[in-house]
Amino acid sequence: MSNNQQQLPSNADGFAPIVTASRIPRGAARPRQSTIATARPSFSPRMNHSFLPVFHERASAEDAALLTPTLWKQARKSGALSLQNKGMARVPERLYDINDADEDSKTANLEELSLNEDDAWWNQQPLNHLDLSSNALTHISPKIENLSTLTVLLLHDNALVALPPQIGKLEKLVRLNLSHNKLNELPPDLFSLPELRHLNISHNEFIELNPDISNLHMLEFLDASNNNIKSLPGGIGFLVRLTALLLPNNHIKELPPDIVNLRSLQKLDLMKNDLVDLPEDMGLLRKLQCLYIQHNDIKELPSFEGNETLNELHASNNYIERVPKDLCSNLPHLKIFDLRDNKIAQLPDEICLMRNLNRLDISNNSISVLPVTLSSLAHLISLQVEGNPIKTIRRDIIQCGTARILKTLQERAQTKDREVGGTDANSVAVAESQMQDQLPAGNVDNYRQRQQVAPVQANYNLEYERQFQSQQFMQQQQLQQQQLQQLEPQQSTRLPAYYAQFTHPAPQFNPQAQQLNSLASQFNGPTAQFRPQPSQFDLQASQFNSPGAQFNSQTSLINGFMSPPGYGQCMPQVQQLNYRQAVAHAQLLAPHILPQPHQESADFMRTDVQPRWVYKLRHTRTLAVNLEGLTHVPDHVFEIAASENVHVIDFARNQLKQLPNGLQHMSKLVTELVLSHNTISVVQPFISQFTRIAYLNLSNNLLTDLPHEFGVLNTLRELNIGNNRLTFIPKALYELQGLEILLASDNHIKALNVAGLENMGRLNTLDLRNNDIESIPPILGNLTNITHLELVGNPFRQPRHQILMKGTDAIMSYLRDRIPI
Repeated sequence: MSNNQQQLPSNADGFAPIVTASRIPRGAARPRQSTIATARPSFSPRMNHSFLPVFHERASAEDAALLTPTLWKQARKSGALSLQNKGMARVPERLYDINDADEDSKTANLEELSLNEDDAWWNQQPLNHLDLSSNALTHISPKIENLSTLTVLLLHDNALVALPPQIGKLEKLVRLNLSHNKLNELPPDLFSLPELRHLNISHNEFIELNPDISNLHMLEFLDASNNNIKSLPGGIGFLVRLTALLLPNNHIKELPPDIVNLRSLQKLDLMKNDLVDLPEDMGLLRKLQCLYIQHNDIKELPSFEGNETLNELHASNNYIERVPKDLCSNLPHLKIFDLRDNKIAQLPDEICLMRNLNRLDISNNSISVLPVTLSSLAHLISLQVEGNPIKTIRRDIIQCGTARILKTLQERAQTKDREVGGTDANSVAVAESQMQDQLPAGNVDNYRQRQQVAPVQANYNLEYERQFQSQQFMQQQQLQQQQLQQLEPQQSTRLPAYYAQFTHPAPQFNPQAQQLNSLASQFNGPTAQFRPQPSQFDLQASQFNSPGAQFNSQTSLINGFMSPPGYGQCMPQVQQLNYRQAVAHAQLLAPHILPQPHQESADFMRTDVQPRWVYKLRHTRTLAVNLEGLTHVPDHVFEIAASENVHVIDFARNQLKQLPNGLQHMSKLVTELVLSHNTISVVQPFISQFTRIAYLNLSNNLLTDLPHEFGVLNTLRELNIGNNRLTFIPKALYELQGLEILLASDNHIKALNVAGLENMGRLNTLDLRNNDIESIPPILGNLTNITHLELVGNPFRQPRHQILMKGTDAIMSYLRDRIPI
């Protein structure tokens, strides 16, 4: 030891005394704190956890300590206990006695309990909700049977390898989540739970499902995805209350025949399995809405006859070679049709029968020609055709997107119609030759002689056509009521007034029209089996003795008038084809030699209500008339729809200038109303009468505001007012407490009323793209209920485009950071 260093004396305890700063000479280096001093014992009552290893085996005492008195008290009071993500290896034994009275409560008298009323037994709830998820549990104690009041038990994200049979004693259990464990079987006692409605066993190690699962008669939701299941038990069809069956990511090769007995099934997910085909009687699943069969080995799709409620069909990544024609007509409400990555070579023209189709994906197939009928799908907003060897449409047009492709197909359809309906001599001669070949052998020689078409065959006089049609239309209107009065005595039920249009009067016209009638009546070629036959109503109408009676019967056929016996069961259907198309569709006459409808009667012909699609309107509950150029819809159309409880109205892509007044007849029925792509400039106040409406589409019109009566639509959940002429968000919308989705893109909105948006507590989607908004108020970031916000295409500078591209969370965070303090 050097001379400059002095040994410090020790005190009685053996610790070196603490050196104060006053004893250190000025300018001298401050010595390091002695290591001996750090050995001074700590007098803090807290346990020092810094020396415990991060990974160690949990002791029972540690798990028991997680159930703190505070959690215990809250659970006894609320009936719910959450111990999720605590790292537990064992469930605290005390938990199984939570429904029993405390020792203090047993010994306390009434006076003591009254002083501490919160702990009194009459303010305690039996445990009904237990969350033990996201822990390290491997087993559950048989004492679980003590929690007989449980309705919800969450055990997902653990390491369970087995369940005790006593779990079958939880007779009130409604929801059981066992996902993300290591289970390969369930105890048989579990299948006797009488109230179980929700069962999730996904992400486990199941190889098969126990056939006793059919005993869960109340089961509504079953998720067995991401297992190793190879087949389904035969009794699964007994789960008649099941609404969702999720089986993706398994190895199922075949579906049991009784799966079609799941009459309540709405969602069926079979994605990523080994399926080769689907049952032919899939149509028995009447309530099926969503079907997922991607990534299988399916080669052919069934016709889905009876699946009229199907909204989504996802069949990508299979080996499908064709789309059945019957499938197109059997799925009128299909909105999403995913066929990408298959082997389809051609789409049928009947694809146009899916009138509600929103998205069609046929990418990566072998399609070379797109049917022009796609252009008639009024609601198609997404058409994906990449990866096909399409040769009839230029690549630059395909790259422009859906709108450009559909426009090209529509132009070609119009060109095709003009070519088919041309009146040049060559087309007339060809058509007449084809018709002559189809006539009976005895009528070939006298074909021209009987028709006397010399002045007609080359160029049918246009002025005569118009005069002929106008005269026929006017006389029809004059004789409708008279014919109804004559028919009433022959019918057991009085016909409504709208059936007047089904009996066409017998107008007086020249012999050339009679010759056309004669030709139509004699036409009985190979295609006769496809044309409609005269109904009882038409036969009654043909009893009127007049020069045009024969033409009257054929006119009924031309316009597709068909009605089954018994008019009490008839229901009309809005005619979807114009005059020439209807005749050509009926295959009675070549379209180019038919008289054209008079311009003044075009709307009458297009809104003519027909009884031939009775079943469709009655069972689809939908009235849809698109791409017909309507400017007016008769009131009786809505009266008929109301009598059949139609709740979906779709008049998109017409020329309506306002809401049809007849809609008032359906104000208590309509849940969805689509009037997009019209020329509507004003919404009448009677919109307030729609007490059940949940979806309203008024996009692509000429609206500048909405009436204040709009604010009483409390049931409205989604509103689309995009692509109008709005300069502000209508004030009436701020009163819609139930509105969840507001689409107002492509307008001229200049500012945001955040105070008004705050009143819309359920609003979660707000689309304001492509407007004239110059600034975004920072307080918009406080509207945490908005989870999807679109602001691209506005002239404001902040937030920048890079932030807008990051999504809603980034936008809202940016705005909140700029709220002044």
